[in-house]
Amino acid sequence: MRLHRLDITAFGPFGGSQSVDFDDLSAAGLFLLHGPTGAGKTSVLDAVCYALYGSAPGARQSGQGMTLRSDHAAVGTRTEVRLALTVAGRRLEVTRQPPWERPKLRGKGTTVDKAQTWLREYDATAGAWKELSRSHQEIGEEITQLLGMSREQFCQVVLLPQGDFARFLRADAEARGKLLGRLFDTRRFAEVEKRLVERRRSTEAQVREGDAALLADAHRMQQAAGDAMDLPELAPGEPGLAEAVLTAAALARSTARELLTVADCRLTAAETDRAAAERDLADARELDRLQRRFAEARERGALLAQRADAHRAAQERMARARKAEAVAPALELRDAADAEHRRAAATETQVRALLPEALADAGAAGLAAAARRAAEELGGLESARRAEQRLADLVEERAGLDRQERADEDVLHEAETWLADWETTRTALQARVDSAQQAAADAEQLAVQRDPAQRRLAAARQRDRYAADAQEAQRHALASAERAVEARAHWLDLKEQRLTGIAAELAEGLTDGAPCAVCGALDHPAPARKIAGHVDREAEERALAAYQDADERRADAERRLGTVREALAAAAAEAGETPTARLAEEAEELERRYARARAGASGTHAAQEELRRAEHEREQRITAQQQAAVRAASRVGNRERLESERAALEEELTRARGSAGSVAARAEQLERRAALLTEAADAARLAEDTAQRLKAADARLADAAFRAGFDTPRDAAAALLDDAAHRELQRRLDAGDSEEAAVRAILTEADTAAAAQRPPADVAAAENAAADAGRRLRHAASARDAAARCCAELDRLSARATGSARRLAPVREEHTRVARLASLAAGTSADNERRMRLESYVLAARLEQVAAAATARLQRMSSGRYTLVHSDDRTGRGRSGLGLHVVDAWTGRERDTATLSGGETFFASLALALGLADVVTDEAGGVRLDTLFIDEGFGSLDDQTLDEVLDVLDSLRERDRSVGIVSHVADLRRRIHAQLEVVKGRSGSVLRQRGPA
Repeated sequence: MRLHRLDITAFGPFGGSQSVDFDDLSAAGLFLLHGPTGAGKTSVLDAVCYALYGSAPGARQSGQGMTLRSDHAAVGTRTEVRLALTVAGRRLEVTRQPPWERPKLRGKGTTVDKAQTWLREYDATAGAWKELSRSHQEIGEEITQLLGMSREQFCQVVLLPQGDFARFLRADAEARGKLLGRLFDTRRFAEVEKRLVERRRSTEAQVREGDAALLADAHRMQQAAGDAMDLPELAPGEPGLAEAVLTAAALARSTARELLTVADCRLTAAETDRAAAERDLADARELDRLQRRFAEARERGALLAQRADAHRAAQERMARARKAEAVAPALELRDAADAEHRRAAATETQVRALLPEALADAGAAGLAAAARRAAEELGGLESARRAEQRLADLVEERAGLDRQERADEDVLHEAETWLADWETTRTALQARVDSAQQAAADAEQLAVQRDPAQRRLAAARQRDRYAADAQEAQRHALASAERAVEARAHWLDLKEQRLTGIAAELAEGLTDGAPCAVCGALDHPAPARKIAGHVDREAEERALAAYQDADERRADAERRLGTVREALAAAAAEAGETPTARLAEEAEELERRYARARAGASGTHAAQEELRRAEHEREQRITAQQQAAVRAASRVGNRERLESERAALEEELTRARGSAGSVAARAEQLERRAALLTEAADAARLAEDTAQRLKAADARLADAAFRAGFDTPRDAAAALLDDAAHRELQRRLDAGDSEEAAVRAILTEADTAAAAQRPPADVAAAENAAADAGRRLRHAASARDAAARCCAELDRLSARATGSARRLAPVREEHTRVARLASLAAGTSADNERRMRLESYVLAARLEQVAAAATARLQRMSSGRYTLVHSDDRTGRGRSGLGLHVVDAWTGRERDTATLSGGETFFASLALALGLADVVTDEAGGVRLDTLFIDEGFGSLDDQTLDEVLDVLDSLRERDRSVGIVSHVADLRRRIHAQLEVVKGRSGSVLRQRGPA
């Protein structure tokens, strides 16, 4: 990598645009970057790093890039860094612009522009630049891939900070490990250690969880086995826990099976005793049952002897009832015939009472003949009925003609009256329509004037408010500007005073034996002292914060004033110069006129609709008048026709009505008479028929009673029983017979009679003996069930514990293996004799490479006296791997690098930095680093050592490298002719470049 040109604008302390031509500076191989403290020497290196990686190194890094902008830059100047370089044989140009808070193009206030990045490549064939990308991410990945280094590695390899390497020489193993870890990116080895520890914890947790489950099953087995099992005194995770639990489970299962065998024997004996007791109880209960059965049978026999007379009477009553059942059908038939005859005779009597006296005693045949004659006369009245209906229709039609005539007369009169006033009505309605249309036209014109008037009135009111606000905002802006000017002047005064006494402030941090942060010297013979009224950083920062706060308030006040003035100008342009009160009066008058016009225009549609309805009504009335005249002419002929037809019909009806008032009345008389005669004939015939049937039924009943053995039919009827009485009597007879048979059967049973001869049975004693045997059986069964459950539970838990132990075995083996690897990688294992961590082991190899590369330059700088060697010895009780010693050829002894003097520490750290640059470069893929920067430390060297160091740096030109030395040591300005000077001033720093002589 070779730098060609660097262009800086508004970056860091540089308020304007500055350029650095590295090709000119690199021509001599060595060039010096110098300037007073705080001028911005390091900012040049920051610009190189920012151009490549988009961020500044170390503490100056900012995620947003806002702090990179120069405080001395003009408001409209944007911060920009452009770097031209050659890397991997490609000529590139990187341009970066951090985020920029600038004034808005329109209006007041500020806005933030996003960061911008460009990457271009020079095409030698075309002789022009070619744009590659404008993406931050793509450009960052491209630069990192080409250089083969991260930003941290670049800052350590290309921008060599000597203070860091001096601390590296004096640091302990842990501090060295952190620095080397950042440079060589050994995080993957640390991740391996971390993953091994996590895996060890994970497997250990699994083993503990599995052991806890085994112990839980062991506790359950102990609860199931009682005192027959002893638990192992081991905690989860301890070796041998699974084997101890399984051994104890096997012993518990064996003991439980022995107890189950004993319980089976006791249960068999109890079952035998229970069966014998049950048999004795059954025999006692059977004997007691037979004895009670025999006694009950004898008691029932005595009761039957007492009821013998009543039983015989019931048998005789049942016999008479069975005889009477043969007469029952004849009795029922005679009762039915008698009831039917009674109903027919009553009906005949009622009907004959309604007949005329001439027919009251007539027979059924005479009544039927009179009914036929009335029906024939009724059939002859059908024509008269039609004539009567037609006459009624004629009367109604004549009445309709009269009503129509009266209605037509009313229509003619109303139409003539309405049409007489038509012209007056039409003129009035047309006038209303014209007036409403004129009002609508006026409303449209006023509506056009109404909105502009309201806008002018609103604008005038805003104009008045903004005028008052503008005066107040102007007073506030002037006051804020005065306070901002005063705060800036105060801050600049304090800053100037602090810069004047900065040497005293730096001198406070000096300690004997420690290098100066400015010149690197270890001796401080005359440090500066603070004077009275010295201004420190805190006072300057407070003044700066006060100025920034006042300036922000000034900007806010100016933005507020500009906003109010713009609003005032806009309102005045629209409202004009007319006073607000006059505009309000004009707007109110316009609103009143507009409301009146709207009210008048609202009746347009109603007036037009009313005129249309009136014209339509005129046409309807004229049409009705003409139709009424036509109907009057046709009514004259209809009246004559109706009169002639009515006279003929009335003559016919007079003949048909006879003495009745109408044909319908005459027909109704004949219908009632025919119906009455027919009903009387039917009733007479029915009465005669029922009388004959009753006579025949009496004869059959007398014959049936005689054959059944009864003297009269009345005796037979008395002997009959209804269904309920018959069933009850039969039930009593059957119960008596059944009881007698049952008693006889029991008394003749051999076993019952034999039981009656034996002593009384003792059932209570047998029941007590059976109960005792049952209790003993239940106790034995419970004990046997408990033993069986214990065996089953122990078998189940043992099987589960065996399965858990089998599944846990691979996990336990993996835990043992992972724990051994984790302790080995962490340096805590006994196998790791040097207690060296894995990451430290890798870094130790890198440190050994760096020490070998640094020794080649250190021997030249120290005239062959010193050599850097890597040491992996342990220090005290700590860990080994990152020790660094120096071998003194004059004494032949090896000692720690922390014992070197200030100058020796400088050239040792310089050699270490150059060696580290070579190793990191080789690891980065062999990318050639043609430009290096070395920061400070030369002030601690004597002339001879300085010459030797410069000779070593000058030898880098043999490899076509250029080295930039960052220092303010005056002797270097005499020795190195190619220089880049940073000159600071109140308006910012500037760069002055001088090529080799």
